[in-house]
Amino acid sequence: MRDWPLSDVPPLVGIMRGLTLEQALRGTEAVGRGGVRLVEVTMNSPTALETISALRESMQGEVEVGAGTVCTPAELEQALEAGARFIVTPVVVPEIIQKCVELAIPVAPGAFTPTEIYQAWTLGASVVKVFPAEVLGPAFMRAVRAPLPEVRLMPTGGVTVETLGDYLQAGATAFGLGSPLFAPDLIRAEDWKSLEARAGAFVAAYRQAKS
Repeated sequence: MRDWPLSDVPPLVGIMRGLTLEQALRGTEAVGRGGVRLVEVTMNSPTALETISALRESMQGEVEVGAGTVCTPAELEQALEAGARFIVTPVVVPEIIQKCVELAIPVAPGAFTPTEIYQAWTLGASVVKVFPAEVLGPAFMRAVRAPLPEVRLMPTGGVTVETLGDYLQAGATAFGLGSPLFAPDLIRAEDWKSLEARAGAFVAAYRQAKS
């Protein structure tokens, strides 16, 4: 499946790793108010499945919830049973990609080299997560898309408000936002207003770069 859920909103995916259930609920509400409408709960978080289920119920589609760091078919099954609407993996796992395609579930496999990126795309990825993006930067995105212009790329890892526009101009389609959005200090301080403002800044940066 080549489309994300809520394709009419900015393609910004907030990534929550290691948050408590309460932090995830409050954090998702905050970034949702700021305009980020896609969040990913990583499967290596302590209460990942419970969090996905709770967010699906509480957000009622206002923010779509996916599962990240999905590494095995068993984890995929668990994530979907919990209600995940899209799947993100850290590496290329053909079985996971193919199953998501079969079930029409959007999937963003993680890749780093041009070979991995092309493999993930040809297997049916909705978008290919390029991680860690900050190691090679926007120039790498531009270079990859020169021979592979049809491939949709989602840089993840170190994408900031300041660099998002550079990645977009280099051909990025979507953006994975971890600690630059869900800043650990804001989470610890329960500063949800600042988190909402940070989400709004990412949305504004995206819209400005698109204009």
